Amino acid sequence: MPKINGNEIRPGNVLEHDGGLWAAVKVDHVKPGKGGAFAQVELKNLRDGRKLNERFRSADKVERVRLEQKDQQFLFEADDMLTFMDSQTFDQVALPADILGDRRPFLQDGMVVQIEYYEEEALNVTLPQRVTCTVAETEPVVKGQTAANSFKPAILDNGVRVMIPPFVGQDEAIVVSTETMEYVERA
Repeated sequence: MPKINGNEIRPGNVLEHDGGLWAAVKVDHVKPGKGGAFAQVELKNLRDGRKLNERFRSADKVERVRLEQKDQQFLFEADDMLTFMDSQTFDQVALPADILGDRRPFLQDGMVVQIEYYEEEALNVTLPQRVTCTVAETEPVVKGQTAANSFKPAILDNGVRVMIPPFVGQDEAIVVSTETMEYVERA
């Protein structure tokens, strides 16, 4: 594994630190008036979700870890475990349902997701950036309401609440961003 200097850490990097695997969430480069510059890094443990704030000087060396990414298909959920299958090898892996956090409702049957592996251990699941959902419940369309910035609340078929433009009605398919959990466009 390549070693990098402490000032080369970027958000999204995965590091081996204190015997664990940590993802750099936020990096601030600080140059105090007295003493040397350092990087203030907010780290998140990939195995148990703990957070840690650490200072790295430019002379500090850290191990940067490369994770292998594989596309896998979601099969089913049982006992709070999500089961995914590799479409080339047909190997199955089960991960806890809380690994997706508040994005869990966007996981659909047969959806292809990206799972990150460190050696043989599955660490993270990434959903597609955009998912198509159906509006289950919203206020009716009001004729003449065309203000550019007006949005109305809606509940999707998966139970998630989003704000949608006034021209979108009930039972219409819309595209939602899984990162921001916001309306993108009509499907």
